[in-house]
Amino acid sequence: MPGLAEALTAPVLEVAPRLLGAVLRHERPEGAVAVRLTEVEAYDGPDDPGSHAFRGPTDRNRVMFGPPGRLYVYFTYGMHYCCNVVCGDPGHASAVLLRAGEVVEGVETAQVRRSGARERDLARGPARLCEALGIDRSHNGADLLRGPLTLSLSTAPRGEVGTGPRVGLRRAADRPWRFWTPGEPTVSPYRPAQQRRR
Repeated sequence: MPGLAEALTAPVLEVAPRLLGAVLRHERPEGAVAVRLTEVEAYDGPDDPGSHAFRGPTDRNRVMFGPPGRLYVYFTYGMHYCCNVVCGDPGHASAVLLRAGEVVEGVETAQVRRSGARERDLARGPARLCEALGIDRSHNGADLLRGPLTLSLSTAPRGEVGTGPRVGLRRAADRPWRFWTPGEPTVSPYRPAQQRRR
């Protein structure tokens, strides 16, 4: 089995399902929290109209252009952070959005951050996952090979993988690039994009 650095240099559609079962862990002064990933979404840079990097590099998306193994964190809807694992060849700007997972370490710390949410809901959705792990814009560009944010791939044999359209996109929404572990209660509900009123 390849190591993390080698695994993350693969194309995004190979990396995304490989991250199911991986554990993202964040060591902070108030304690560590770790989340086992149960749902992810692939974004393929210049080949993907749904990607932040579709039109090229900007100050916001620069981390997406590599090297692989960095965390791309962005602010959305004026209130939430979401995080992605950068992968593929440097310069291509592919990344995997971490959509949901199960808190497997530091449940009490995560519950404080998430105002006492049920365990199933602590990291059920990309913004909740960041909140549970204590991730914000200051972690943009964090090296997952060095810490204090670290990613560990699962060594268990891969089971069944669900695939379907990505959530909330208006462009390239039909691509089945969302991957999840079937039967996991922490997987977030599918919601298509809302049409904007003119």
